[in-house]
Amino acid sequence: MFWLLAVLAYLLGSLSFAIVLSRATGNPDPRMSGSGNAGATNMLRLAGRKLAILTLLGDVCKGLLPVLVARLAGLDLQEQAWVGLSAVIGHMFPLYFRFRGGKGVATAAGMILALYPPAALLAVAAWGLTFYLTRTSSLASLIATPLTLPLLAWQEPQALLPMSVLTLLIVWRHRGNLRDLFAGRERHF
Repeated sequence: MFWLLAVLAYLLGSLSFAIVLSRATGNPDPRMSGSGNAGATNMLRLAGRKLAILTLLGDVCKGLLPVLVARLAGLDLQEQAWVGLSAVIGHMFPLYFRFRGGKGVATAAGMILALYPPAALLAVAAWGLTFYLTRTSSLASLIATPLTLPLLAWQEPQALLPMSVLTLLIVWRHRGNLRDLFAGRERHF
């Protein structure tokens, strides 16, 4: 059951709401415009608030639903976390879109929300505060995701290994943003 759910989570994660919504509304492919990222932040820049919110909700649900299904199927917390990570990997490297997807932050948020809601609240609070102070979405994401690890190590250590892998993937996907942050060229809202 674990492997079946992991594959299904990857396939669900591969459904890029940013790309699908852009095509359906005649907006440019987010991978070819703006920051080149198929995520909610770039959709806000390219297509406006409504499509950005729909993208965000869709991406969060892609991380949330597989974990909830894994829980209903009786998988333990670590297996649930690996299933959720499969959805995030699908978002980052979508099968349906030539393996060019987003950075995984919203899908990871849905995954964390399903695994351990207090960690999700911590991440959202850290993201919101960082964004408020800096107006930089990438920096907010790079701060919020790793902050969940100490809380998980303390409260839900079974989820720590998959969440550590998730954190490394998110940092790696933001490597261009890190270069721009250090060079003072990162985009602000």
